Amino acid sequence: MTFTGAIGAACMLPLRGIISICVALRIHPNTLTLIGVLINVAAAWALGFGHFRMAFAIMLVANIFDFIDGKVAHILGLQSQFGAFWDSTLDRFSDLALLTGLIFLYSKLDRSDYVMIAALTLIFSIMTSYARARAESLVEKCKVGFMERPERIVLLMIGTITNRMAGVLWVLLVLSILAVANRIYYTYLALNKLPMPSKSGVVGMFNRAFFWTDERATLPYDVWVIAILAFVWLVPPAWLGDPMAHDQGLVAWIGSQF
Repeated sequence: MTFTGAIGAACMLPLRGIISICVALRIHPNTLTLIGVLINVAAAWALGFGHFRMAFAIMLVANIFDFIDGKVAHILGLQSQFGAFWDSTLDRFSDLALLTGLIFLYSKLDRSDYVMIAALTLIFSIMTSYARARAESLVEKCKVGFMERPERIVLLMIGTITNRMAGVLWVLLVLSILAVANRIYYTYLALNKLPMPSKSGVVGMFNRAFFWTDERATLPYDVWVIAILAFVWLVPPAWLGDPMAHDQGLVAWIGSQF
């Protein structure tokens, strides 16, 4: 059992009960998906006005719905092509809403640097999903790159609860760019029937870290997660120019207006 695998198993305990209730009530999975995205819009509002702890709580609830909809669909036998399309489309909407909330916040704080970082993160987050979808119309599978949607959501939640959103945004941006590059390169190799990068030796260790093909809840995944968490937590927010470290007064003023 890996570190991340143990966390996943612990989180599944209460989720099983919620799934059972939804199945007993025969709530349609598409309805659960819609509820999740509407709650995420509320989280985006909280982010936009600097209410980070509120945003954390709302995102936690929203992503319960986001997680269980597929499980409920499987148990009730309601899986469909439209359901998969609906879920994927609304996931993109949630991503856009949350990052737009941060863009709005940083514009209120007059931090054009973090407006740009959040905007670039938004672009490459969407490009990560698009690159996979487009690639899988050409090749069988393109599930490479570390920074997928679950990682993005968890990191945003960590940023809200620790008030270290600047570090989180830098991680999201850099690893989303890398994920897009991984998927472009993977598709090029697959379409041209070229070998994938070697995983042996020193070069193989580098390839394994930066051309990500490992599954979640594995030892390499745990190493990446620990490195990311260490960066977010240990790097002083002021070093990153975190607007939340310098503009608490303005954030308090924004909050007082609502």
